[in-house]
Amino acid sequence: MAADSGFMLSTASLTDALYDAVRRRIVEGDIAPGEKVTEARLAAEYNVARPTARAGLERLAATGLLTRSAHKTATVPTLNGADVVDIFVGRQAVESCAVSLLAGSNMAPRAALRAHADLEAAVERSDFSDQVTADMRFHRSLVADSGSTRLARMHELIMGEVELTMGQYLAHRTSPSETIVSEHDQILAAIATGDSAAAQAALLAHLERAKTRLLDRIESTTGPST
Repeated sequence: MAADSGFMLSTASLTDALYDAVRRRIVEGDIAPGEKVTEARLAAEYNVARPTARAGLERLAATGLLTRSAHKTATVPTLNGADVVDIFVGRQAVESCAVSLLAGSNMAPRAALRAHADLEAAVERSDFSDQVTADMRFHRSLVADSGSTRLARMHELIMGEVELTMGQYLAHRTSPSETIVSEHDQILAAIATGDSAAAQAALLAHLERAKTRLLDRIESTTGPST
């Protein structure tokens, strides 16, 4: 459904489409940190009913892409270095468990392999936005196909904030894209050989470098965290 503003929604579930559209705008910085996002705004921009706008807001808030206190308007949060450290504590715990489970089956998930191929193609095109999207799909696939619905549920709560920090600080741009591809290759190879310890080590090293890039970027942008 299209609105006069030109923003477009797909033909998927309307709430899902609204969530995906607004999530992408937040991650890409089109809706900036500190900016207010209201039911009325989404209803007008996307020509949806207020209940649909409300459901979209609630989902964005649940995944950390918006924040609001009681009776307050939702806003896009600004995450600092301490937030990043805390996010990665959860992310490392969930994803390391997932790759260990996957290694037990000696098979990398097809969805992760497809996401990895899409990442390689995006790197060849120098398409930063698609690189980030494929990277997030890769990590989501590792957890979603681990066989644990609870790990997947916890991971989804974390990944909204991960995407938010990547969008706000563009940390991917500080590392050669080929490095991320190579690190993913190491994770997939360890899973395929059934080496749980190697899969966890490769995954944790990859996430540690990602965290360091984010923290360095935050410090260079905003100064040292206090």
